[in-house]
Amino acid sequence: MRRLSLVVGLCLLAGCASQPSRKYVVFFTRDSVKLEDPALWVVTHAAQQAARDPQSVITVEGYAAAHGDLSADALLAVDRAKKVSSQLVADGVAAGRIRQMPRAPSNEDGAVGSRRVEIEIGAS
Repeated sequence: MRRLSLVVGLCLLAGCASQPSRKYVVFFTRDSVKLEDPALWVVTHAAQQAARDPQSVITVEGYAAAHGDLSADALLAVDRAKKVSSQLVADGVAAGRIRQMPRAPSNEDGAVGSRRVEIEIGAS
């Protein structure tokens, strides 16, 4: 339960910058692709910022921890990126503006850091 509270807090901090951010971080629970409410809020906020810059390209990078089965972990990173991309499209971002980039499974970022998707709004 403590970890979930930490994840929720990090999601809120990632989405609550004092200035419009160009990078957003969406956290997931272990082995999950489900977007919890705080994660949905971050994705929606990123979509709103992307709408303000219609020429920008949105990069969605999926991450997963390296456990026993690296192919399953790699697929989890892909699925997380797809889930966030789908939500961005549902929130009004044109699919052609989104570039998905799953990252190789790793434990370098720690337990929570490897369960994330990064959304970056950049120049076209």
